[in-house]
Amino acid sequence: MTATPESKTQSKWLAAELKHDSGVYNKHEVVMVRGLGATVWDENGRSYIDCVAGYGVANIGHSHPDVVKAIQEQAGRLMVMPQSVPNDKRAEFLQELVGILPAGLDRVFLCNSGTEAMEAAKKFAITGTGRKRFVSMKRGFSGRSLGALALTWEPKYREPFGDAVDNKNVDFVTYGNIEELRGAVTEETAAVILEPVQGEGGVRPATMEFIQEARRITREKGALLILDEIQTGFCRTGKMFATEHFGVTPDGMTLAKAMAGGVPIGAFVMTGEVADRMPAGGHGTTFGGNPLSMAAGLAAIRAMKREGMAEQAREKGAYFMERLRAIQSPKIREVRGMGLMIGVELKEKSAPYITALEHDEGVMALQATPLVVRFLPPITITREQIDQVVDAFARVLSGVNPRAERQAELAAQAEEKQSE
Repeated sequence: MTATPESKTQSKWLAAELKHDSGVYNKHEVVMVRGLGATVWDENGRSYIDCVAGYGVANIGHSHPDVVKAIQEQAGRLMVMPQSVPNDKRAEFLQELVGILPAGLDRVFLCNSGTEAMEAAKKFAITGTGRKRFVSMKRGFSGRSLGALALTWEPKYREPFGDAVDNKNVDFVTYGNIEELRGAVTEETAAVILEPVQGEGGVRPATMEFIQEARRITREKGALLILDEIQTGFCRTGKMFATEHFGVTPDGMTLAKAMAGGVPIGAFVMTGEVADRMPAGGHGTTFGGNPLSMAAGLAAIRAMKREGMAEQAREKGAYFMERLRAIQSPKIREVRGMGLMIGVELKEKSAPYITALEHDEGVMALQATPLVVRFLPPITITREQIDQVVDAFARVLSGVNPRAERQAELAAQAEEKQSE
C-alpha cells in the first residue's frame, strides 16, 4: 500500500522487518503495536477497526482479559509438557472442548495450527479407512504444507513446488455440485474434505442439501466426512461450529485459529473408531497440547459460552450484511456470508478498495479471491463500529477520501495564511 504523507520516514521496526523477513509476505506499511476488542493501534497511535482479526483468530477480541490472565498464571506454573506426559490443564481443556463438540466427536489430536490439523486429518483418514484417495473442493483451501497443498485447489499455491505436491490421489469436485461429488466418491476414497463456508474461495457458504448429501454419500461408500472448521469454528458463523447449521455430524473436524484467543493452537477431532485405528506413534508433535495454549484455550472457550458469542455473531452478522446490501453502488455484485464471516463480491478488483479502507479510513479488511472483500471482525465488534466500517466502505467505493480532502483543506488554509 502507498505510504501516507506522515509516514514518509520509514519506521525503524518496519525497516528491520523488511530487512530480515523471508520475503514471502506482502507487507503493509504500518506497524501494529496494540489491540483491544475489535480495535488495533499502530506505533503512531492511530486506531483501526480490525476486520481481519488475525485471519479469523481473534474471535473473542484482541487481548481478552480472561485469556490474558490465564496465560499469565499458567506461564508462572508450567509452559511445556509433551503429550506423552499427562497434564492437568490439558485434561481440563480436553474435557471443555469435547463438551462443545458434536456428539460422537470425543477424541482429539492436539497440535499448533490449522495446517497441522489438516496433516493429522489426512493421516487419521488413511489409517481409519485403509484407503489413500481423497475428494476435495474446487476453490477450497486446506493449508500450505506440502501435504495440505495437495488438497488445496488454487494452482498458484501448488505450482511453485511442482511434483513435490503429490495430489495424484486427490479428486477435485465443484463445491455444491452433488452429481460431481457422487461420481468422485468411490470405495477407494478415504475421506471427503470440505469447508462449510469457503473462505479463501470467496466466502461461499455451502447449501444444506450439499452438506447433507456429502454425509449420506460418504456413509454409503465407507468414506469419512471431514469438515474443515479452522475458520468457521468457535462461533464465527453464528453457531459454535458451522456443521450445526446443516444438521450433520462429520467423522472428523479440523480446528485451529480462534480456539485459544490468539495463542497458536490446532486440533483434529474425531470419533473413537477413527482414533483407535491409528497405530501408537503413528503421528506426533512437540509443542501440541502445551499447558500454555491449553490454559488460553480453556479461557477462550469459556468466554465464548459465557458471553454468548455465537448469538452475537449471528445477530451482528445479519446487521452487517443488511447494512452492506443497502449500499447503493454499481460496483457491488453480491453480499454473502454466514454470521460474521462476510464477503462482498465486486465487479472489479478488490485490492484497491481494501488498501483505501486501511490507508484512508482506518479499517482493515481481507481479500478472498481477486474480486471479493472479506470482513472477518472480532465478534466483539460493536454495532457502532459496524456502521463506521460500512460507511467507510461506501466512501471508498464512491471514490471519496475524507483524509485526503481534509489534508487538502489544511494545505489550502496554510497557503492562504502565508499569502496574507
